[in-house]
Amino acid sequence: MKTLIGGAAAAVLGIIGLAIWWKPFLQLLAGAIPFALLSGGALAIYLGFDELKDTWQAKREDFGSPAVEEYKEEVDKLKKEVEELKAGKQET
Repeated sequence: MKTLIGGAAAAVLGIIGLAIWWKPFLQLLAGAIPFALLSGGALAIYLGFDELKDTWQAKREDFGSPAVEEYKEEVDKLKKEVEELKAGKQET
Protein backbone atom coordinates (compact mmCIF):
# COMPACT_ATOMS: atom_id res chain seq x y z
CA MET A 1 0.00 0.00 0.00
CA LYS A 2 2.90 2.32 0.81
CA THR A 3 4.36 1.71 -2.64
CA LEU A 4 1.07 2.62 -4.33
CA ILE A 5 0.76 5.87 -2.39
CA GLY A 6 4.43 6.75 -2.96
CA GLY A 7 4.09 6.03 -6.69
CA ALA A 8 0.96 8.15 -6.99
CA ALA A 9 2.64 11.05 -5.13
CA ALA A 10 5.72 10.81 -7.35
CA ALA A 11 3.56 10.80 -10.51
CA VAL A 12 1.63 13.88 -9.35
CA LEU A 13 4.84 15.73 -8.44
CA GLY A 14 6.32 14.72 -11.82
CA ILE A 15 3.34 16.15 -13.71
CA ILE A 16 3.51 19.38 -11.70
CA GLY A 17 7.27 19.57 -12.28
CA LEU A 18 6.84 19.11 -16.03
CA ALA A 19 4.19 21.83 -16.11
CA ILE A 20 6.39 24.28 -14.24
CA TRP A 21 9.72 23.45 -15.91
CA TRP A 22 8.57 22.53 -19.42
CA LYS A 23 11.17 24.57 -21.36
CA PRO A 24 14.15 23.39 -19.26
CA PHE A 25 12.85 19.83 -19.65
CA LEU A 26 12.85 20.21 -23.43
CA GLN A 27 16.37 21.65 -23.34
CA LEU A 28 17.53 18.71 -21.26
CA LEU A 29 15.80 16.32 -23.66
CA ALA A 30 17.36 18.08 -26.66
CA GLY A 31 20.80 17.56 -25.13
CA ALA A 32 20.19 14.02 -23.93
CA ILE A 33 18.86 12.53 -27.18
CA PRO A 34 22.03 13.08 -29.28
CA PHE A 35 24.17 11.82 -26.40
CA ALA A 36 21.98 8.71 -26.07
CA LEU A 37 22.18 8.07 -29.82
CA LEU A 38 25.95 8.52 -29.82
CA SER A 39 26.40 6.21 -26.81
CA GLY A 40 24.05 3.60 -28.25
CA GLY A 41 25.77 3.69 -31.63
CA ALA A 42 29.21 3.32 -30.07
CA LEU A 43 28.00 0.38 -27.99
CA ALA A 44 26.47 -1.28 -31.06
CA ILE A 45 29.71 -0.86 -33.01
CA TYR A 46 31.73 -2.32 -30.15
CA LEU A 47 29.41 -5.31 -29.72
CA GLY A 48 29.29 -5.93 -33.48
CA PHE A 49 33.08 -5.88 -33.74
CA ASP A 50 33.38 -8.17 -30.72
CA GLU A 51 30.94 -10.64 -32.32
CA LEU A 52 32.88 -10.48 -35.58
CA LYS A 53 36.14 -11.26 -33.74
CA ASP A 54 34.45 -14.24 -32.07
CA THR A 55 33.28 -15.50 -35.47
CA TRP A 56 36.80 -15.18 -36.91
CA GLN A 57 38.27 -16.99 -33.91
CA ALA A 58 35.69 -19.79 -34.18
CA LYS A 59 36.53 -20.27 -37.86
CA ARG A 60 40.23 -20.34 -37.03
CA GLU A 61 39.64 -22.96 -34.32
CA ASP A 62 37.50 -25.06 -36.68
CA PHE A 63 40.33 -25.12 -39.19
CA GLY A 64 42.62 -26.82 -36.70
CA SER A 65 40.00 -29.18 -35.27
CA PRO A 66 40.59 -32.94 -34.98
CA ALA A 67 38.07 -33.58 -37.76
CA VAL A 68 40.33 -31.73 -40.20
CA GLU A 69 43.25 -33.94 -39.18
CA GLU A 70 41.13 -37.05 -39.77
CA TYR A 71 40.20 -35.80 -43.24
CA LYS A 72 43.83 -35.07 -44.05
CA GLU A 73 44.80 -38.60 -43.02
CA GLU A 74 41.99 -40.04 -45.14
CA VAL A 75 43.06 -37.97 -48.15
CA ASP A 76 46.65 -39.16 -47.75
CA LYS A 77 45.45 -42.77 -47.52
CA LEU A 78 43.37 -42.38 -50.67
CA LYS A 79 46.30 -40.77 -52.50
CA LYS A 80 48.43 -43.77 -51.63
CA GLU A 81 45.73 -46.13 -52.91
CA VAL A 82 45.49 -44.19 -56.17
CA GLU A 83 49.26 -44.31 -56.59
CA GLU A 84 49.23 -48.07 -55.94
CA LEU A 85 46.46 -48.54 -58.50
CA LYS A 86 48.36 -46.46 -61.05
CA ALA A 87 51.51 -48.46 -60.41
CA GLY A 88 49.60 -51.76 -60.79
CA LYS A 89 48.01 -50.58 -64.06
CA GLN A 90 51.34 -49.56 -65.55
CA GLU A 91 52.89 -52.98 -64.77
CA THR A 92 50.22 -54.85 -66.79
